[in-house]
Amino acid sequence: MVIPQKVDIREVGPRDGFQNEPETIPTERKVELIDMLARTGLHRLEVTSFVRPDVIPQLADASEVLARIDVPEEVAVGVLIPNERGLERALEAREGLSRERPAFDEINVFLSASESHNRHNVNRSVEESLASLEKVLPLARARSLRCEAVISTSFGCPYEGHVPPERVLEIARRLRDAGAQEIGFGDTTGMANPVQVGAFLDQAFESLGALPGGSLDKGGVQLTAHFHNTRGQGLANVLAALQAGVASFESSFGELGGCPVPPGATGNIASEDLVSMLHGMGVSTGIDLDALLACARRVQDVLGRPLGSHTLVAGPIDWR
Repeated sequence: MVIPQKVDIREVGPRDGFQNEPETIPTERKVELIDMLARTGLHRLEVTSFVRPDVIPQLADASEVLARIDVPEEVAVGVLIPNERGLERALEAREGLSRERPAFDEINVFLSASESHNRHNVNRSVEESLASLEKVLPLARARSLRCEAVISTSFGCPYEGHVPPERVLEIARRLRDAGAQEIGFGDTTGMANPVQVGAFLDQAFESLGALPGGSLDKGGVQLTAHFHNTRGQGLANVLAALQAGVASFESSFGELGGCPVPPGATGNIASEDLVSMLHGMGVSTGIDLDALLACARRVQDVLGRPLGSHTLVAGPIDWR
């Protein structure tokens, strides 16, 4: 079995995880957890969102979080951007901070491949979302920001069922052509299976002209996989993606997060479960698993409830 020997992991818990919590986590606890994560060996952190505060009140403190975190320069900081106004707000926050490193280095834009999910999630048609993002991406690139575009429901929609792969790939091509340097394919409600994932990603590499095993320092577009563990298939899907040549994944410490629509669509794959599996397979991530587990234990304490991460419960494997 040929798989990439090095994998990039983008930690999305401080955004994707925190926004799905029923209570708002205090800003000082968010800052504490982000600063801890930034010292685990992770190279990329998505820390907050510039979605309207009335829509996602849990992340209404985005500007304050950016002002207060202390992230080493070698760790790329990313923020979620929903539309042109969100980018404006993010850039205002970035330009309002006077310090040595920029407040953030990357943006992440998003839309769904299915009309029904996109309507439920952002109250727009897919075409309306695409038209907006085709304006956002060039503006962000002009500010030297790295741009990722994530396509939700890439592997299936809870409202429509099957989502044709060609529809997903047509959206991906338009986002690439608009300036996205990275395309993420999201299994938003945990519907994917490994056979489906492998076949789709083989097609995606060919359709987008991406190179299997591509990493951040290579030209062209990078393909990233974002799996949820809603039905317990997340890591199996990671293995299928690795076999297809994907070397970039998104995950959330403690298995935080999920999707706000529909109800029950919970659970990103846990970063510590992903790292444990990859290290056991001999795949390098640059991440200190013990330090990452300390972050998961701390967020569990902050939330005051058990979390779903298997490695958090069982502990790391001791091979003696």
